[in-house]
Amino acid sequence: RMSDGRVNIKVYGAGEIVPAYEIFDAVRAGTAEMGHGSAYYWKGKNPAFQFFSTVPFGMNANEMNAWLHQGGGMALWQRAYQPFGLIPMAAGNSMVQMGGWFNKEINSLDDLNGLKMRIPGLGGEVLRMAGGTPVNVAGGDLFVALQKGVIDATEWVGPYNDLAFGLHKAAKYYYSPGWHEPGTTMECFVSEAAYNSLPADLQSIVQNAARVANQNMMQEFTTKNHDALEILINQHQVEMRQFPQQVLDKFRTLSQQVVADVVGKDPFAREVYQSYQQFLAKSKAWYDISERAYLNVR
Repeated sequence: RMSDGRVNIKVYGAGEIVPAYEIFDAVRAGTAEMGHGSAYYWKGKNPAFQFFSTVPFGMNANEMNAWLHQGGGMALWQRAYQPFGLIPMAAGNSMVQMGGWFNKEINSLDDLNGLKMRIPGLGGEVLRMAGGTPVNVAGGDLFVALQKGVIDATEWVGPYNDLAFGLHKAAKYYYSPGWHEPGTTMECFVSEAAYNSLPADLQSIVQNAARVANQNMMQEFTTKNHDALEILINQHQVEMRQFPQQVLDKFRTLSQQVVADVVGKDPFAREVYQSYQQFLAKSKAWYDISERAYLNVR
C-alpha cells in the first residue's frame, strides 16, 4: 500500500522455491529477487556473517538494532554482502530466545556429552566444544526430528513459535535462558540488480517496510510470548527448567573461545566483531544504570 501498487511482493513459504538453506544462493542467482532468513545460516560464505545475527551472551534486540542502524553495523553488513550482489536489511528480531527443548534434564556439564541438538551459528560451535553435536535441521522438520529421536534437543525461538510448532509434544523439558541467541536479527536480502532497478522513492519504501517489519516482530513477540507460555505450562504441563549456573558459566567461557577463533582466522570478521564489541561495551555501561537498574526495582 505504501507504493500505491507500484511494488508487489509475492511471498513463498520456506522450501517452495528452493530448500530452506539454499535461499541465499537462489537470490544471488536470480531465482528469486528477495529472501528472508538470518545471516548465521550463510556462515560458510563468510564467517563474519554470524555477527549480524546474534552472538552468545551478546547484544539484546534493542542493542542490535542500535548498532546496525546507528552504530555502523549496517555499513559493515552491506560490505559483507556486496561481493554476493545482495543488499541486506534487518527485518525482525526474535528478542531473547528460550534455551530449548530437551528430552533429558541438563543438571551438569556431563549431560551435554553426545547431546545431538539443533542449534545454529556460534551457539552451535559452543555446544560442540562442550561435548555436544550441533545438527542443522530446517524449521519444518524440527518436530519429526525431535519426536523420532534424530535429535535429542532443539532450540527454535520462544513460546509463541514453539507452541505453534508443537514442540511441547516431542520434548519434556523447556529450558531458559536463551544464552545462545539474546537478540537474533532476521533479515531480508535483496538482489542488488533488482533493487537498483527501482527508482529512489521505491527503494526507500522497501527499506522502510523492512524497518517496520523489524519493529512489528518485536511487538508481536512481546505480546504473544507470555500468552503462549501460560498455555504451555497450564494446558500442556510443560516442565520449565533453568540451566545450572555451572553450565552457563562454561557456555560463556566457550563462547569467548569460539568468537576468538572466528576473528583470529578472518580479518573482516575481526573488524566486524571489534565494532560489535565496542558498541556493546558502551551500551552495557548505560544499560546497567538505566534498564537493568529499573528492572531490579520494578
